Parts: sequence; C-alpha cells; structure tokens
Amino acid sequence: MAVEMTATSVPSHGAFARFDHLLGRSVEALAAAIVVAELVLLGAATVARYVFNAPLIWSDELATVLFVWLAMLGAVVALRRAEHMRLTAFVRHLSPAWRARTDALGLMLVCTVLVALVVPSWHHVESHLISQMPVLEISEGFREAAMLAGVLLMLLTAVDRLIQQASLMQIIGALALVLTGAGLLYAAAPVLEDLGNYNLVIFFFALVAAAMVIGTPIAFAFLLATVAYLHFSTTVPVSIVPGRVSEGMSHMVLLAVPMFVLLGALIEIAGLARAMIMFLISLIGHLRGGLQYVLLGAMYLVSGISGAKAADMAAVAPALFPEMKQRGSSEGDLVSLLSASAVMSETIPPSIVLITVGSVTGVSIAALFTGGLLPAVVGLIALSVVVYMQTRKEDMSGAQRFDAKTRLRLFAIAIPGLGLPIVIRSAVVEGVATATEVAAIGVIYTVLVGIFVYRQFDWKRVYPILVDTASLSGAILLVVGAATGMAWALTQSGFSQQLVDMMVAVPGGRWGFLLISALAFVVLGSVLEGVPAVVLFGPLLFPIARMMGVHEVHYAIIAVFAMGLGLFTPPFGVGFYLACAIGRASPDEVIRHVWPHLAALLIALLLIVFLPWISIGFL
Repeated sequence: MAVEMTATSVPSHGAFARFDHLLGRSVEALAAAIVVAELVLLGAATVARYVFNAPLIWSDELATVLFVWLAMLGAVVALRRAEHMRLTAFVRHLSPAWRARTDALGLMLVCTVLVALVVPSWHHVESHLISQMPVLEISEGFREAAMLAGVLLMLLTAVDRLIQQASLMQIIGALALVLTGAGLLYAAAPVLEDLGNYNLVIFFFALVAAAMVIGTPIAFAFLLATVAYLHFSTTVPVSIVPGRVSEGMSHMVLLAVPMFVLLGALIEIAGLARAMIMFLISLIGHLRGGLQYVLLGAMYLVSGISGAKAADMAAVAPALFPEMKQRGSSEGDLVSLLSASAVMSETIPPSIVLITVGSVTGVSIAALFTGGLLPAVVGLIALSVVVYMQTRKEDMSGAQRFDAKTRLRLFAIAIPGLGLPIVIRSAVVEGVATATEVAAIGVIYTVLVGIFVYRQFDWKRVYPILVDTASLSGAILLVVGAATGMAWALTQSGFSQQLVDMMVAVPGGRWGFLLISALAFVVLGSVLEGVPAVVLFGPLLFPIARMMGVHEVHYAIIAVFAMGLGLFTPPFGVGFYLACAIGRASPDEVIRHVWPHLAALLIALLLIVFLPWISIGFL
C-alpha cells in the first residue's frame, strides 16, 4: 500500500483549469484560516481556564463547529491534491494506459458515492435546523452544514479532476462500468435482501477490496460500501450515513489531530528538531553505528512532539542521511532503519493513532500515553541490536568528536526542544490539560522559540504548512468518519456478536486471542492503515478483550504496535513507501534491507504481547 503524498500534475489550460485554480485556492485559504482560528480559540480558552480561572464556556461548542468545517474542507483540499490515503500497490505496476483507466474509474466511483450523499446530507442538515446548541444558542445546522458543503465541494473537485485527467473515452468507459454495476445490484436487490449477513462479504469485503485495488481512496471505498449496503440490501435509509460520518469526526479529542500535525511541521522550521539531533550527535555520533543510534533516539524524541509519522521522518532524515552516507552506510539500510524507527515510535505519545483509540473505544488517553512509552523502548532496544550487528566493523577514523564544552553548549541549545515532549506527556498524563490544549500550547511555544530563541522561523513556509495541516487532517478525519459509518452498519447487522463468538472460540484462551489479534492488526495496518483500522475494528474487538480479561491499555498498545508493523511492511504498507519517498530511495532497493529490522520489531511485538507489564507496569 502506498499513499501519494504530492499533488498530481494537472493540465493548466481552459475553463476547467481556471475553475480548478479558483476553487482550490479559495478552499485552501478558508481551511488554513480555520486552522489559525482553532489555534487562537484553543489558546485563548486554555489561558482563560488555567491562568485567569475563568473558563470560556462557549469555546468547546465553537471549537467543534470549526473542527467539523476544518475536517470537511481539509478533505476537499486532500482530494484536490491527491493526498487521500489509498492503495497503490497494484495500480503502480500497470502500464500508463491502464493506470489512466483505473484512475478514471476510481474518480468515477468517488463521484458516484458523493452524488448518492448529496440528498441525504441535505436532509441531515434540515433535521438539525430546529435544534439549538445549548451554550451558543444557535442552530446546529451551522455545524452540520459542513457535511453538505464538503460533499458538494468534493463532488465539484472530483468532477474537475476527472475532466482534466481523463480522456472522453476513459470517462465514458468508467461511467458505463459504474452504471452496469449499479444496474446489476438493482436487479439483484430482492435476492440480496434475503441473503442476511452474507451481504457483508459482498459489500464490506468484495466491494471495498475491489474499490481499493483500483486506487479509490480508502475513505470513499468505505462510504461506497456503506451506502451500497444500506441501499441495496436493507430498509435502513441512506440518510443515516451523513449523521454517522459527522458524529465520527466531531469528537473533541480528535481536535488534537490537526494541532499535533501543525506542531510536527513547525518544530522543523523553528529549529527544535535539528537542535535535539545535534546534541545527540555530540554524545554518541563518534561511536560505531553512532548516527544510527542518533536516528533512533531522535525519532523517539520527535515522536513525542508531532504525533505524526510523516512529520517525524521528514524532520529527522534530512539532518542525518548526508553524514551517514559519507560514513559508508547504504541508502537501503538508511531508509530501512528510518522506516523501522517509525514503527518503534508508533506508541509514543502523542501518537495520533493512540488519540484515535481513546476517542473510539473510551480508553483513557492519559493511560494510553503512560502505557506507550516503555513498549517503544523495547522496540528501540530490538533495533539497536540490529544496528550493532550491522555496524560493528564500521570505520570511525574520520568521525568528529566533541569536547565537553561543546556538548554542554549544544545541550543548552537543545533544552527548549528536549523539554517540549516532556511537558506534553506530563501535562496529559497528570491531567493538567487535555491533549488538544497541550497541542495548542505546544504550537504557540514552538513559534515563540523559533522567533526569539533560535531566530530561524521562516514565515514564508507558514501558509503552505497551514494548508498541509488542513489537507492531512481532512484526509485522516474523513477516514475516521467513513469508518465510523461502516462500523455502525456492521454493528447493526449483528456481525459484532458473530465476531465475539468467533474470537472467544479461538484456541489458547486469552493468549491465543492476543496472538490472533496481533496478527489481525498487522494485516489491517498494512491494508487499511492505522486510523481507519482502529476506528473500524476497535469498537468491535475491545469489548471482546475486556471480556477475555485483557487490560484495555495492554490491548491498545498491542493493536497500535502491530498496526505500525503492518503499516511499514512491504509490499502493502503505506509507511514503507512514505519512508522511501522521504529518503529519496527506490522501494526496490530498500526492500532487500528491511527484513532484519522487521524481524527485530516482530520479536518486540511478541514481548509486548506476552509481558503485559511492559504496557501497564507504570499505570
């Protein structure tokens, strides 16, 4: 699985190109403005609560309204820039002609599901017009209108992409295939209604798999399956879907996602990440494998700030790779270690996946933050063993050594950065502030440090970072919303009880259940990516874990670490290809070097499974 993280090239001519430019720039500007508004609102609310002891009682409601609009507008930006998570492992190997055809079909499916959601979204808004928010005393329609606006704007964007990127014959062919499929489902509707839960295989396995294989973004594949399942095989109205999607996206705890994404981008331009890396280099950079150990240590530290794997790797790799290559490290080994270090740090707070787990399962985020630190240390040790074996004969004759005075100076410079992850974790774990509040404080702190301490804050990069934050947040949150709707449909079908019966019958009792769960989450992580996998299956599997006597934090850490392992395992893992893109290396070259690191992480995962104390010993 691979995510295309850069915008695709689009012909810049004609009326559609002008429309694309106007629509894109307008939505990007509005989404960026909402990111800033959320930051200001959260900062003001946090200061009012903790400094002046006069909480702004209306701030949470207003933040939720802005958040839902940010999620939907961000999803529009992500669609325009081709940044939605999608499976490209299969279409990547097609010829250019067949790749163009499958891309056209994928966009046609996106248009189809969005057309199907226009009227239900309007009805959803209508049903909330007469309801008022208790504090702001304005109509809930202002919040829910984001769903309708997002669907319409994404539809316009998808049609625009289709017209500009596909030929007329490709569009006609894709439309014919979609109409044929819809016609067959209409004809089979009486039979489908009598099939019961066999429909789950047809819609939530076969249809989702087919849509993902041709490159349809995961969120839209989930929405397509949910809408088709409700429409063709049940009597439940499709109008329920927009409400479930909006509900899944609007949890206040998820507001931490865009704030931590923004924070991760800002620590690079503010100089915090580089200051920490230089201090680590001064300590151990002269040892055999020293820079590899620095990379692992830097990923551990930076992961505690940004919460986003892409931001972590982008902050660390450029600072270390040039020197590591000069010391003779192969490009394949470097990117392999970068990819594996992202798995190792998957459970380090404030991991976005941990925040999502807490949101959809009700597990305490403070407990998850506490439980995630030691499992990451286990992964770090396992990878350090591999580094030691690979670098024990490294020639260090030309390595630079730092004297005590220089180390002390670099430590002083790194203090603002080193203190930030400690403050983030401590504030959330001790209950001093929520993850969202801490993220907002961290953003403001990082900006101030970059301006007044390191004096290298590049204001020209702020607007692109705001747009990137909206895009990535929208892509993540639309998946959360779509997976919430799909999970609701699965629950209504009675599948959850069947899953309970099946998992309880697994041989080996609790340990057998944990091993099967770990394997399942590795597979889910490689195919679906962590956030959609946990939103879809978390509400189903966590109650089973409690029933089997498994501590919910232990189970959450197993799930997150296992999904991280799948996420960075080729040939499907999206994270593996993301690491290759950041390290500017060919996946074909890197894949030969990745297996020792993955084997070490697999051993770490088994230790986490069979030694619950690693996850819950400090709770």
